Amino acid sequence: MSWTRRFPAVPAALLAALLAFLSLLAAAPAARAHEERPVTLPDGSGSVPEYRKAEPDLLVCKTDRPAFERRIAAFPQELRQRNLALYAQCEKTGFRHLQEAVDAVDRPGMNIAILPGLYEEEPSLPKPTGECATLKAPNSSLGYQILSYEQQERCRHNQNLVAILGKTNLQIEGTGASRQDVVIDAKYQKLNAIRADKSNGIYFRNFTAQRTTFNSLYVLAGDGFVIDDVLTRWNDEYGFLTFASDHGLYKNCESYGNGDSGIYPGSASDINDGRGYDVPRYSIEITGCRSHHNMVGYSGTAGDSVWVHDNEFDQNMGGASMDSAFPGHPGLPQNHARFERNLIHDNNQDYYRHVADGTCAKPPIERGYEQGVVCPQISMPPGTGIITAGGNWNLYEGNWVYGHQRAGFYLSAVPAFIRGEEAWDKQADTSHHNRYAANILGKDKSGASRPNGMDVWWDGQGRGNCWQDGPDGSTPGTLPECGERRGAVSGGSARLAGEPVKLVQLLVCADYNVQARKLPAGCDWYGARGLERVETQLALAVAAVLLLVGGVLWWRRLRGSRGGTIASLLGLAGLCLDVAGSTTALTPTFVPALALLLLALWWTGVWLVLRADRPWLARLTLLLAALTLLDAFDRAVLMIPWIPLGPAWARALVAVVWVLWAVVASARPGTPARPTGPGGDPDGDRAPTPDGPPPALSTAAAPGPRSAATAAEAAATTGGPAAAEPAATIQPAATAEPAAATGGLAASQPAATVEPAATTGGPAATTGGPATAEPPATAGGPQ
Repeated sequence: MSWTRRFPAVPAALLAALLAFLSLLAAAPAARAHEERPVTLPDGSGSVPEYRKAEPDLLVCKTDRPAFERRIAAFPQELRQRNLALYAQCEKTGFRHLQEAVDAVDRPGMNIAILPGLYEEEPSLPKPTGECATLKAPNSSLGYQILSYEQQERCRHNQNLVAILGKTNLQIEGTGASRQDVVIDAKYQKLNAIRADKSNGIYFRNFTAQRTTFNSLYVLAGDGFVIDDVLTRWNDEYGFLTFASDHGLYKNCESYGNGDSGIYPGSASDINDGRGYDVPRYSIEITGCRSHHNMVGYSGTAGDSVWVHDNEFDQNMGGASMDSAFPGHPGLPQNHARFERNLIHDNNQDYYRHVADGTCAKPPIERGYEQGVVCPQISMPPGTGIITAGGNWNLYEGNWVYGHQRAGFYLSAVPAFIRGEEAWDKQADTSHHNRYAANILGKDKSGASRPNGMDVWWDGQGRGNCWQDGPDGSTPGTLPECGERRGAVSGGSARLAGEPVKLVQLLVCADYNVQARKLPAGCDWYGARGLERVETQLALAVAAVLLLVGGVLWWRRLRGSRGGTIASLLGLAGLCLDVAGSTTALTPTFVPALALLLLALWWTGVWLVLRADRPWLARLTLLLAALTLLDAFDRAVLMIPWIPLGPAWARALVAVVWVLWAVVASARPGTPARPTGPGGDPDGDRAPTPDGPPPALSTAAAPGPRSAATAAEAAATTGGPAAAEPAATIQPAATAEPAAATGGLAASQPAATVEPAATTGGPAATTGGPATAEPPATAGGPQ
C-alpha cells in the first residue's frame, strides 16, 4: 500500500505548502490554446465511415475549361478521361463553389466530387453584415468570437470558408491525381477553411486546404470521420483539428507550416478513463501521415485514447506532444495515447526567431508562411521528440526517436490549477503510468548513429512511470525501469512534485506570448545560453552564497584545522561542478551527482570540526550532508521510493537554515580550531594529564597577586619553573592544561583566569621534571 493511502491527509498538506511556495516563484501563465463553445463528448454509438466508390451525387468545378485541361494534362490516361467526362457533366449541372454543393445536400450518404482547380469560395469571403456583424458572444484570448452552434448556423461564414453543419455520412473527394490538384484557399481571411460541426460519418479525401488564421480542416463534435490523403498547410494554428470526436481515422495525410501542430486530435472521446494499459478500443487512429515544419508535428490537449502508429514527425520544433495544460477541454487530464512504430526525428527547428524579429507581428498574409516562416503559438522546448506535459497511462513502444538536440522523451507534470481545477486532491493527478519501452533511441532505421542530446528529460513527478533499460543520457541519471509485462516497474517512485530547479525552469519558460512578442529571459527554449539560462543562474547564485558563507566559516572557525581546510576545498570543487553540471551539455551526465557528493563531504568535514564547540550547528550540518548524499544517490543510483518529495526539496530547506545559522556562528567572537592531533583530537599532541587529585595549592603565599599567565610568561623567559601563586580568587586546577613539549606536568596555579600553556607560547619548564612553586615576589623585587 502506498504512503498516500496510509496517510490520506498528508498529500493535501504537502501540496498546500508546495503550491504556496510555487506561487511565490511565478504566477501561472494565462491559458491559451484552442478555445471553443462548451461541448459534450459523443455517446460512442457511431462508427468509422467507409470509403464509397460510387459515382458522385454532386459535382464542383470552375468554368475556365482551358485552365482545367492544363491541370489534368499530365494525369494517367484513364484518370484524365474520367475528369473530362465529369467536367462535361459539371458544366451543365454542377456547382462553382464547394459551399453551394454542401448546401444542396438533402439526405445522408451523399458524395461530392471536386474537380481539379483552385477554390477560393468568393461568396464566403466578404466580412459579416447585418445581424451577423453584431453577434453577442464571448471573445477568445486570440480575439475571435466563441460562437454557439446556433450562431454558426445563422452566420456560417463569419469564421468559416466552407461550413458543413449537421450533415450525416457526407463524402467530399477531390478527383485529381494528387491531393494538390484540388486546393481550397482561405487567403488568410477566415478562421477555418472547412468546418464540419455535428456532422457524423463525414469522409474527406484527396485535396488541399490552406492559408487560414486558425485551422484548415476542423471536425467538431463528430461521431465518425475519416481524413484520407488530405494536405493542410500555412495556418496560424493547426493543419488538422478534430475536437470532442469519436470513431475517427486519419490516414496518409500531410501537414506543414502551422503555428501550433500539423495534427491535433484534441479532447478525443475519453472512452478509457479509469482503465489500465489494456483497453477495448481507441477513439481515434492516426496512421501513414507525415507532419513536418510546424511548431510541433502532433499535439493533443486531452488527446485521450488516440492510437498513433506508422507515421513520420520530423523537421518541427518538437515531434509530438500531449498535455493537460489548458482549460475548456473535455477529458482532462490527458490519458491513454498509444504511439507505436513512428519515425520521430530531427525536430530541431527554431521558429521563435520570427517572434523576436517582429515577423509574427505582421498580418498573416505578410509573414511569409509560404516561404517557411512559422509563428509558434505556445511555449515548448525545441529539439525534442515526444513531450508529455501532464499525461497518464500513455504507451510509447517501438518508435524510432533520434537526432534531437535536446531530448528524445520529455515528461513533466501539470498541476490541476493550471487547467482551472482547484480541488486539492486533483493537484497531483497527472504524469502517472507512462511507459516507454522497446524504442530505438539514437539510431535511424538503417542502424546509423543519430544520437539525441539526451534520451530522457523528466521532472521526477508521478508514480508508475518507467523507461526501457539503458537510455543514453537522462535527467535524473537513474530512471524506473519497465518490466516485460505492462505495468511491471522496478525502481519506481511516487513523487508529488518534480525537482525544484526543473519546476522553476518550467515556470519561467511558460511565460510566453506570441502576440506581445514576449520571450522569457533565462529560458534556453528561446535562445538563452550559458549564464543566461535560469538553471545556471540559480546554480551560480547558490554557489556564490555558499562560497561566501563557507569561506567566512572557514576563516573564523575552521582554518586552524587541517580536516576543515580539506573539507572546504572539497566544497569549493563541488560548487564549481554544480555550476558546470547545470549546463545543457553536462546535465544528463554524472557531473551533477558528483557535485552533490563533494558537497556532502564538505559538510561532513565541517561537522567533524564543529561538533565540540558548536554541537547544534554541527548536527544541522550533518543533517545537510546526509540529505545531500541522499540527493546524489537519488539522482545517480536509484530513485528513492515511498517518499512524497525528492531529497532536493528537504536539502534546499535545510540549506537555507544552515546558511543563516552559519552566518550567526561566524559572526560571534571565537578562535579558529586548533590543529588536530592523532585521531582528530585537538589535544592529541599534548602530554597526558596524570590520574589522581590535583596537587595541593599553597596557602602561605604572600598577598601580592600575579596571574598564572604572567608567571608562565616569566618562566618561559628565564627558563625557570613557573610558580604557583596565590590569588584573591582561585579557579579549579582542572582549567589548567598540561605542558606539551616536555613530558612534565604543569603545576596547578591559583589565578583568576588560567590560560593553557599552548596559548602562552610553550611549556612551563624546559627540564624533564615537574614545575615547582616559586617564592612569592616582594614589591619592587624581581619576579
